[in-house]
Amino acid sequence: MTSFKITAALGFCVALNAIADSAVENFWPQWRGPLNTGVAPHAEPPLHWSETNNIKWKLAIPGEGDSTPIVWGDRIFALAAVPVGKPSAESNQDKAQNGTYRFTVICIDRVSGRILWQKVARETSPHEGHQENNTFASASPVTDGTLGWAFFGSRVLHCYDFEGNLKWEKDFGLMKTKMGFGEGSSPALSGNTLVIYWDHEGDDFIAAFDKTTGNELWRQPRDEATGWSTPLIVEFNGQKQVVVNATKKVRSYDLATGKELWSCGGQTANAIPSPVAQDGMVYLTSGFRGNALQAIRLGRTGDLTYTDAIVWNRNKSTPYIPSPLLTDNYLYLISGNENMISCFDAKKGEPYFERERIEAVRGIYASPVSAGDRIYVLGREGICVVLKKGPKPEILAINKVDDSRSDSSIALVDKQLFLRTAHNLYCISE
Repeated sequence: MTSFKITAALGFCVALNAIADSAVENFWPQWRGPLNTGVAPHAEPPLHWSETNNIKWKLAIPGEGDSTPIVWGDRIFALAAVPVGKPSAESNQDKAQNGTYRFTVICIDRVSGRILWQKVARETSPHEGHQENNTFASASPVTDGTLGWAFFGSRVLHCYDFEGNLKWEKDFGLMKTKMGFGEGSSPALSGNTLVIYWDHEGDDFIAAFDKTTGNELWRQPRDEATGWSTPLIVEFNGQKQVVVNATKKVRSYDLATGKELWSCGGQTANAIPSPVAQDGMVYLTSGFRGNALQAIRLGRTGDLTYTDAIVWNRNKSTPYIPSPLLTDNYLYLISGNENMISCFDAKKGEPYFERERIEAVRGIYASPVSAGDRIYVLGREGICVVLKKGPKPEILAINKVDDSRSDSSIALVDKQLFLRTAHNLYCISE
């Protein structure tokens, strides 16, 4: 090939990557949105809605699942565990959590709310149950606009194209989770690399795969308790790294090689919230039997515990399950799973407000999201409180749908808001 053709080909590839990167910000391709911060930078979702107002469509979703729906173009993807059999008499778990399930990937037309296809990724009887507030489909899918990946943990990692054709799958065996609480970590995607981690009460690891072929690129052993966080892939000084929140130590790995770059102790047990990052800092938090929030400056290597790489930290008001929201310089945190929210200056760690009670809701499992000057905080009973972004907790609206249990985080795209409840998926649009 001539140098001109090589240069032209390289330029074409760069152009395609630029188009893909810009398209990502217009959709909701993973559970914490296009920026991995909970922010939809170009969305303008409604401020007000109810069961009879601003509902474009409402679709009954079979089975159970707390995973967040993802959106790309005119397609929505959701995961569900659909019961099809009776509980097994031999199982030692709670009968309500056993039986046969179809672990299902659902593709939905974004315009009409019609199901385009459903694929049963695996039909099996789970080897263990889950905590009463978890489900068998709590991990969210991820997409690059051409392929989609569904991770059901012990029920295998699956890759589909947009027409529902299975391209490849990987089986990692069976997880043994702490106290049978169940599974819930989602895959992370950057470029051509897909990352999952496997922390349980057995041999742990983190691994990277070629997103197209499923070929394993690298694998590193880990020494951790059961984990439910989702890895964060962040770039600093031209190097992409994978940051994983965990009980014993937060660890970061080079995305290209899997080499451990740095680690840091200080999180609580059951470190569930996913990290967020901005301007060379990564924020880690947890809130089970204690409280921990660490703002760590990227660029160092080795063990960062008790070093000045920790720019600031807090030991109260941190979330148990909801992940933080990072928008501009505002870092929002739910306190435990309670109806209280705090907001910090992300650079300095100073609170704008702390443990402000949101009276309209009782408990919160979903992670807050943001678009424009609004913060959307979803309670467990279908009530969503919209706050004005800023240093004061100003309520703009209180909205409710008539469905029980809304633990799945909201997705925001264009002028639409996608809300999954225990039984339905709502498309909310003016």
